[in-house]
Amino acid sequence: MRYPKLRELKEAAKAIIKGPYTTKFPYEPHVPPEKFRGKPEFYEKDCVGCCACAEVCPARAIDVLDDTGAKQPMRRLVLHFDICIFCGQCQASCITEKGIKLTREYDLALFNRSEAVVKVEKELLVCEECGKVIGAKDHLCFLAGKLGPLAYGNMPLILTASRELELVKAPPTIGPPLRRAHIFRILCPRCRREVLLEDIWGKTKQGK
Repeated sequence: MRYPKLRELKEAAKAIIKGPYTTKFPYEPHVPPEKFRGKPEFYEKDCVGCCACAEVCPARAIDVLDDTGAKQPMRRLVLHFDICIFCGQCQASCITEKGIKLTREYDLALFNRSEAVVKVEKELLVCEECGKVIGAKDHLCFLAGKLGPLAYGNMPLILTASRELELVKAPPTIGPPLRRAHIFRILCPRCRREVLLEDIWGKTKQGK
């Protein structure tokens, strides 16, 4: 006859005193531990739309959709938690440290996989000359706040922050050709380069 070991007797005594280790889920909700990595959630006030989370996601579970054709250009970040591996890289790489976090929600079963998404929308800034995407408005304002006086070295940053604080108003529409007044508009790096070349050397996009 085989006698139980001391370890087994200890576990049996602990189970009698504290009860079974397993939970009663689904009859009673289970409370996960503090650092449990569950369903990711965007927090709109803290997310700046920088796309750092999408860049580092190993499962490519985050789509970045830029709608530049709308009256108000918007950037939509869509996270598909049905293919998420809950690694936490998005949370670790968030530049605000609060824009996206893994919650303790674990019961994610759905009948329709198209509903397994969380999303956030951010206002998008596009070049006022060529229409190319510059970045999310909140992202530029966040960078301007972090840089402080150094933001004055980057015209799009300081213009975006100044307009957000209503310190300056957007200048009236300026038609072609490129000239000095275009410097004070929100431009992509390529168009700003063309404006500076025209202002300093008198060279236009056509090389005249």
